[in-house]
Amino acid sequence: MGSIMGKAMDDNMKKQQAFMLKQGQMQLERQLQMQNAMRERQMAMQIARGRDLFNWWASFYAVAATGSIIGFAKKRNPAPLVPLVPLTFIVGYLYDMAYGSKMDRMREEADRIIDGEPGLLSMPHGLPTFNDIEKARLAQKDEQAVKQGHDIFL
Repeated sequence: MGSIMGKAMDDNMKKQQAFMLKQGQMQLERQLQMQNAMRERQMAMQIARGRDLFNWWASFYAVAATGSIIGFAKKRNPAPLVPLVPLTFIVGYLYDMAYGSKMDRMREEADRIIDGEPGLLSMPHGLPTFNDIEKARLAQKDEQAVKQGHDIFL
């Protein structure tokens, strides 16, 4: 009779382990989906910010270009046109970032770095381990306990 109970418990334990494994997998998949959704939202905000910045720079460029052209027309001196050269590069860069293919080129370069230069991506002291995190957590907890004890005497 003991072996029947033991077998039933083993089967139940295996079912429970399979269930826990499936739950862990579902939780991980949900976390990955959530992180990806947050990454997409952050990227959308960066693109929107870039487009807004481009609109401001383009407006400034239009005013500066108009003033430079009027200054050139009045004095026949090309000096007022000189600021248009760097401004043209700035507005062109911002346009490429906001509406062009700059993001695609940056993503391709990031892929090349990940594939070909992984040493550039390593974190100082490597990835944090559970023990590192636990040690820092306990140290912070001890520090708070000492501070609370110190505050009692103040």
